[in-house]
Amino acid sequence: MKCPKCQYISFDSGERCRNCGYDFSLSVDIEPVELPIHDGREADGPLSDFSLNEPDPSRESPEASDEPNPRLALETAEMPIVPERDFPLPESQESVESPIVEAGSLASPISRLGAAAIDVLILGGIDATVLYFTLRICELSFAEIGALPLAPLSAFLLLMNGGYFATFVAAGGQTIGKMAAGIRVVHGASEANTIERVSLGHAIVRAAGYLVSAWPVGLGFLPAFLGDRRALHDRLADTRVVKA
Repeated sequence: MKCPKCQYISFDSGERCRNCGYDFSLSVDIEPVELPIHDGREADGPLSDFSLNEPDPSRESPEASDEPNPRLALETAEMPIVPERDFPLPESQESVESPIVEAGSLASPISRLGAAAIDVLILGGIDATVLYFTLRICELSFAEIGALPLAPLSAFLLLMNGGYFATFVAAGGQTIGKMAAGIRVVHGASEANTIERVSLGHAIVRAAGYLVSAWPVGLGFLPAFLGDRRALHDRLADTRVVKA
């Protein structure tokens, strides 16, 4: 038995609820509502007008009806007829292939000298900083620089300086000095353009070629001021310096 007041369920058949003491005689008996069983022919509430099985005779297609649809005729009459025309594409979209950028003019000797001076100042400052901290770590003064192992130190400085030139040239064709001077290193082939990057292998050969150009008292740099303005390291790496 379930108490109508506190909803307590008990299996006893007493006159009062064991939980709250409610008198069951005061409760009103509610007759259960019998729901009819549908056989499928009854209307389904407000959706009874929408039948999925039988077509709606009041909604006929315009093709099945003999009378013209005035709304469709009005929309057809108001729709303008646009004649077909061949519109020319812009010049940027007519050709699929992008035009080849022509090679830039050769860099002037003054711009190359200015770029070289800036790079030498940057590398000189870096080398001096490395040497200074090396002496401090070894607790030596500049007068005692001969006590340092010169071979390993020189090899480290050469690798660092060569890595500076090779990395910058391979990344964008410009060191910091060449960026300031507005020049760039490109391939030496005549069909190469100014936006083509130099490969890492050519950049490494070009950086190592500085030693070859500087070995005979710097005579390897003289061709950069004559003719096609390609120094000895440019010829070894098949590169040239042009205006950016």
